Amino acid sequence: MLETAAASSPRAAAAAAAAGAAAAAASASAAVSSPRRGGGAGHHHRRWAPVPYRACLVALWLVGFALVFLWQSTSMGRVRLYTRPPMPKRAAEASMGQWVASPPVYDLREFGAVGNGRTVNTAAFEAAVAAIDERGGGRLTVPAGRWLTAPFNLTSRMTLFLAAGAEILGIQLMRSSNIIISNITLRDSPFWTLHTYDCKNVTISETTILAPIAGAPNTDGIDPDSCENVVIKNCYISVGDDGIAIKSGWDQYGIAYGRPSANIIIQNVVIRSMVSAGVSIGSEMSGGVSDVLVENVHVWDSRRGVRIKTAPGRGAYVSNIAYRNISLENVRVGIVIKTDYNEHPDEGFDPKAVPIIENISYTSIHGHRVRVPVRIQGSAEIPVKNVTFHDMSVGIVDRKNHVFQCSFVQGQVIGYVFPVPCKNLDQYNERRELVKQSTFQNISDIDYSF
Repeated sequence: MLETAAASSPRAAAAAAAAGAAAAAASASAAVSSPRRGGGAGHHHRRWAPVPYRACLVALWLVGFALVFLWQSTSMGRVRLYTRPPMPKRAAEASMGQWVASPPVYDLREFGAVGNGRTVNTAAFEAAVAAIDERGGGRLTVPAGRWLTAPFNLTSRMTLFLAAGAEILGIQLMRSSNIIISNITLRDSPFWTLHTYDCKNVTISETTILAPIAGAPNTDGIDPDSCENVVIKNCYISVGDDGIAIKSGWDQYGIAYGRPSANIIIQNVVIRSMVSAGVSIGSEMSGGVSDVLVENVHVWDSRRGVRIKTAPGRGAYVSNIAYRNISLENVRVGIVIKTDYNEHPDEGFDPKAVPIIENISYTSIHGHRVRVPVRIQGSAEIPVKNVTFHDMSVGIVDRKNHVFQCSFVQGQVIGYVFPVPCKNLDQYNERRELVKQSTFQNISDIDYSF
């Protein structure tokens, strides 16, 4: 009798099968006892009988099965079976001959619009947007002409396409997401040119913004206001105020609304602002501004290069701001942090709501014909913390003292920085080894006379 235990693994099961096959083969070839002719009645002589043909086939089949089972069990972990994935639903529908509709395309004139620069076309824009919304998305083509309109709402999955020679007189985006603005020219706005308010996932690229460079206050170029995940790249801006200004609400109103501007990238932009700054943060930043990268930006013929401006009453924070590869040409003040920008919407602000300014870095800052390369004006109530300068060389117009100005600033200089940095900052070599520690972090060295 052959006794086997339950196999605890594939390998054990294979061994049991092999043992069973061997036992079957042994049984098939068992000796058969028969009396020998002529032998005595009490004496028998054993001999091996021929193995039956069918029994041999059974034995070979069982041995082969056991070997195959053993091979599969030991190689299963190394062999992957590749099967064709299920066909996507859309492809399956197409293969069955079902037609998938393409987004509709509308012409603004279909809704009664007139592009003469005098007719108000707000109703036409609204009707076109409603038609696109009803179809679940589509494109609205604005043909050549001057299309006057009051503000109107867009809808999801919509493309607003401006043909060559088309001008929309007025644009602002509010509480929207997944926006792409590209290959357009915006000019002569009476106020902020392109204002995105409380928006997410915004890309602005290959855009030209033009406004008079003098006598046109508040004609900012691009103002992301309480926005997240914004990319501004490959743009040219020449305006009468800040080229780009990141905002997030003003004093008590911005604090109450509580929408920060965060995760913003500004790349490959050329800016001119003869009366203001190339790139500003604030002064309306009461919802907070953080995680901003400004790189590969050229500022020319401007009053200031890059600037952070705030004041008591703003509250919130400006933190984790990185400026990298900034070039300055004919700029009055290159780098500015100002903490007494005392403009308020009304008397209801809280002067004890002071902002936090920290973790600001300037790397690869170069330029020529710059009057004051650095002016960082912290205060006892709003100190500027953890500022880093690394690889800076700015040619100055006048060989005067106080061209690297600081007050109430804590931070460090790494490697070569020209002009000579203020005494408020620790000095490190390129290996990040401390060379000289500052003992004058609260010294005031601000001179507005030049």
